[in-house]
Amino acid sequence: MGQPESKPSALGRRILIKYLYRELFYYFLICFAFLFVVFFANQILLIGEDMLSKRAPFKDVAKIMIYSMPALIAQSAPFATLVGFLMCLGRMASDNEILIFRASGFSFRSILGPVLVLGMAISLVSFFVNDYLLPLGTIKYNQLYRQIMRSNPTVVLEPNSVKQIGSSTVVIGDVDDSKVSDIIFFTKRDSDEETIIVAGESVLVGAKNQGVLLQLDMSESMMTTFDLNDFSNYDVLSAEKTVLNIFDSVITGRSGKNPREMTFYDLRKEILSMKADPDEDVLRINTWMMEYYKKFAIPFGSIFFAFLAFSIAFLFGKHNGLTMGLFTGIIICVLYWAMQISGQLLVTRVNMDAFLCIWVPNILIAVIAVLLSVNLIRK
Repeated sequence: MGQPESKPSALGRRILIKYLYRELFYYFLICFAFLFVVFFANQILLIGEDMLSKRAPFKDVAKIMIYSMPALIAQSAPFATLVGFLMCLGRMASDNEILIFRASGFSFRSILGPVLVLGMAISLVSFFVNDYLLPLGTIKYNQLYRQIMRSNPTVVLEPNSVKQIGSSTVVIGDVDDSKVSDIIFFTKRDSDEETIIVAGESVLVGAKNQGVLLQLDMSESMMTTFDLNDFSNYDVLSAEKTVLNIFDSVITGRSGKNPREMTFYDLRKEILSMKADPDEDVLRINTWMMEYYKKFAIPFGSIFFAFLAFSIAFLFGKHNGLTMGLFTGIIICVLYWAMQISGQLLVTRVNMDAFLCIWVPNILIAVIAVLLSVNLIRK
């Protein structure tokens, strides 16, 4: 008769569990640092370089970069969880360390426990960053950026570019310091009317009145207002000189805040207030609901990714688990990011249900993880 399977001692079990936690967290930190640097270099450093090239104060640019960091942390954590856990578990599988766990009496269910616990811990920290530090950083960022624009308005000028300012689309020509060779504004006032403003040489100056963010002194300007239901019905106004003020409210919106400047609690209260207003735009409500669901879907994506990493690593990581984990993780991250972006576009462009568009990627990951791990968990 065969010998009964021996149970690991309490001390041996603690040592193995501690080792598993340490390895998972170690690989998570490596991947997090890598992704943070990539996002930091691609987003924040480019913004800082552009602002410095337009003579913005270095102290203010450094603050702008610091205020942007919570967004990068919230963005990097879920992806670092997937790639880091895949690399760690894949390496342990290919190095037969998982075999040692199994020989010591650990089931795959016992190994899944620490994976999910650490994934949940990362999710909770990420949620705190996303719900508290991100709004705080966004508020400070916007306040400082508006201050920089008032004192040095040239930071917003990019030659031969198209910008969205409030409800207006702005086409900018050649730029020489604060002078713009030509500029065009496209503004849709309501569903039946659109206004086009065309100007020759214009000068962007700092705000001179309270509540004004920027002032644009335009020469040889012409404003044409079209009736979208009847293009033969239009009004034309022309002037040698026109002063156009861009107000703070154009940037910040009606409530003085945007969704990224609110915690989930404040955002929920604002959405309920918007829903109580019968004249509120349905698309705007749905867009704010999208931001509300992102408060949860993005940070808690870590727990879903942790479960998926467990499922994939032990099925496909028996050979070259470290390399397979890295490449598989990157591919899944790209697909997940594409689904998130597509979902947000469907909300803002097509007005599809915000919950489905934001949560479908996580739900899909959970379903795949469950299907892949059913046989493992039974062992």
